Amino acid sequence: MKTIEDEDVLRGFGQRLRDELEETTRRIEDSKDYRAPVELDQQSVGRLSRMDSIQQQAMAQDITRRRQQRTIAIERALSRIRAGEYGYCADCGEPISVRRLEVAPTFERCVRCAP
Repeated sequence: MKTIEDEDVLRGFGQRLRDELEETTRRIEDSKDYRAPVELDQQSVGRLSRMDSIQQQAMAQDITRRRQQRTIAIERALSRIRAGEYGYCADCGEPISVRRLEVAPTFERCVRCAP
């Protein structure tokens, strides 16, 4: 049975988190153009095109906010790994099951303490 105390398991979670952090950061940077202010020049763009552009901008901004939140969660998990606290519930201190961490390696709480 895999446990979080197993160094290979812990190293695997750390690598997975670092890879996801890199990918998320890259996606935030790549979407910069989609979040830029929308040009409202009525000569070059029709009303519906402007509305579409504004809607796409709003969606890109929302996606970026969620990616930034994910980045924070990943950085917190990596910090817990460095501190030797990864895999233990932030509320009760009991181990979080490896299967739960495989679903989402940023979980900070066990099943019993999760909201």
